[in-house]
Amino acid sequence: MKVKTSITLSPNVIKAIGRMAGAHTSRSEFIEEAIRFYIAQKIREQRKVRDLEILNAHARRLNQEAATVLNYQVLP
Repeated sequence: MKVKTSITLSPNVIKAIGRMAGAHTSRSEFIEEAIRFYIAQKIREQRKVRDLEILNAHARRLNQEAATVLNYQVLP
């Protein structure tokens, strides 16, 4: 189910949306797709930040484990 809302955009943005949407896509569909893309991008950015925080929190232990593994691989 769709919910109707109202937004105010500048005329040049409306013209650009019309050009980009073309004849086969409505402005509403175009704006919804753009917003979905933007939201997905923001979610990915938040995940990357969270993942980096987790890695940084465990960096010392992970680096020690990696060094141990490398020491086993060194040939005499």
